[in-house]
Amino acid sequence: MSWPSPPHPGYASADSSLTLPRASSFGVLRRDSWQTISESPYSFGAGSRLSTLSDKFSLSPDPRLWGSDLSPDLVEPDDDLHNPEIESDKTDDKKRLSWSTRGLMNLGCLAILCTSLILLFIGYPIIMYARNRGPLDLGFTGGGINSSGQVPSMGNFGLIDLATPKEVYTKSSLRDGSQMLLVFSDEFEEDGRSFYAGDDPYWEAEDLHYWATNNLEWYDPAAVTTSGGSLVITFTEESNHGLDYRGGLLSSWNKFCFTGGYIETSVQLPGTNNVVGMWPAVWTMGNLGRAGYGASLEGMWPYTYDSCDVGTAPNQTLNGLPVAATVDGDHSYGDALSYLPGQRLSRCTCAGENHPGPQHQDGTYVGRAAPEIDVFEAQMGGHPLIGQVSQSAQWAPFNHGYLWDNSSNNEILGDPSISHLNDFKGSATQQATSVVTNTNQVCYELVQDCYSVYGFEYKPGYDDAYITWVSDNKISWTLNASGVGPDPAVEISARAVPQEPMYIIINLGMSQNFGAVDFEHLTFPNNMRIDYVRVYQDMRYINIGCDPKGFPTEAYINQHIEVYTNPNLTTWRGDYGQPFPRNSFIESCTV
Repeated sequence: MSWPSPPHPGYASADSSLTLPRASSFGVLRRDSWQTISESPYSFGAGSRLSTLSDKFSLSPDPRLWGSDLSPDLVEPDDDLHNPEIESDKTDDKKRLSWSTRGLMNLGCLAILCTSLILLFIGYPIIMYARNRGPLDLGFTGGGINSSGQVPSMGNFGLIDLATPKEVYTKSSLRDGSQMLLVFSDEFEEDGRSFYAGDDPYWEAEDLHYWATNNLEWYDPAAVTTSGGSLVITFTEESNHGLDYRGGLLSSWNKFCFTGGYIETSVQLPGTNNVVGMWPAVWTMGNLGRAGYGASLEGMWPYTYDSCDVGTAPNQTLNGLPVAATVDGDHSYGDALSYLPGQRLSRCTCAGENHPGPQHQDGTYVGRAAPEIDVFEAQMGGHPLIGQVSQSAQWAPFNHGYLWDNSSNNEILGDPSISHLNDFKGSATQQATSVVTNTNQVCYELVQDCYSVYGFEYKPGYDDAYITWVSDNKISWTLNASGVGPDPAVEISARAVPQEPMYIIINLGMSQNFGAVDFEHLTFPNNMRIDYVRVYQDMRYINIGCDPKGFPTEAYINQHIEVYTNPNLTTWRGDYGQPFPRNSFIESCTV
């Protein structure tokens, strides 16, 4: 009798109806799973023989027979760890998010490492660049100056000339010894520079006749260049635009301006020290007036006034009053004190009229103008003739008889043996506070190859405001603001030491308005040389730019750009055809 072969251990025959036990130790079924071989996807089919050698030593093709339940419905205890969609029921499970001391220390170390790398590869190069550039890389008003009042920076045309010695980056104030910072310099070291319009970011040489002072020369950009480490302005005897002479005038108008501080320049004067006739000068003017452009100056120069009274009126009178303004004045104008047309942009300007602003808290406009402070105007004087400089400021409105308060508190001479009050005190078009000082007699082109330092330091405004001038690198004189205070005789208020942004002018000309001309002994060509121009300011009060917030100029200049670019327009109301804004002191503000 033959008996069916028993199944091999761990195997089931193909036709077996054997029910497989659930392996509870491997999981729990949620619902019924297949339990018989016939239900298995791994059934062997009829006639299958599993008696080969390989069958004896191989695992069954049915993984269920290995001892594991592979049902997809099997739920195991650690399933939650592999399922991100299931949240823990334990809200206080500290293992899900925890902070350890070691973890915090690791994060701190990473932060320190990242910061160190940033400082090393970004911070350090920036710091070293700023240090090497010098102190002016404060970014003055954040940008640079161009025709709209910003400062350009390209090549060696930054605010500080790269050739400026580091040891002169700071300077002590002449007034109180406080530290001043270099904010602008031009050393003129590069030969052959051109100053035609658009060729330089800070300077422009004018191409015009300076008719206002009856100059005998035409100002030509070709007369201005650099050579041997100096700016050179050459004056020649030659026919030019119908005139017999050619000179040069260089200006930083609307390109570089400063308000307050100290301007210093090193100069070799033209010709010799005992022949009269040349008119070399370095001076400054408020940016709302452009030197040589008459229409821009009408009603602007030389005012520096912020009151609403008769000082703003034409001829400094209203209906013939005050009487003191009609006598003891300019003999050429019937003894009238003033022949000025009135302050165009005064504090009396009616609301809504054309004015650059800003406004005071009471709603009135700030009085605006184009004041002038001269570094020097060179001349000859004395017996015998010697070289001198007149160092002045011009003012409007005027004191009675042009007599400002030059008491010892307000006019302080550095060395009375070489300085004295100028005999010229004013005319119908200007009042001058001026002192004449003997120059260094050897620093002239035909005497000796040397340069002399001239400059002025000033604080704008009233009360403790002042101007201190320097000649031959020594203080020549000081004017305190109370010297141009109110004058009840002509019913005017105090005039401010100029608060406008001031630009720089350097020129070499000739005019019989300024003094006699010794045509017989003058030699041509002659040259004025400037070794450098430097400007310093109190490091607590840096104020450079031609369009400062408190005294804006850009919008007004752009609105009237024709009068600032066409020198043939000589008057505002005539040639330009525009009225002065209405003045509340003179007329009603209601239409």
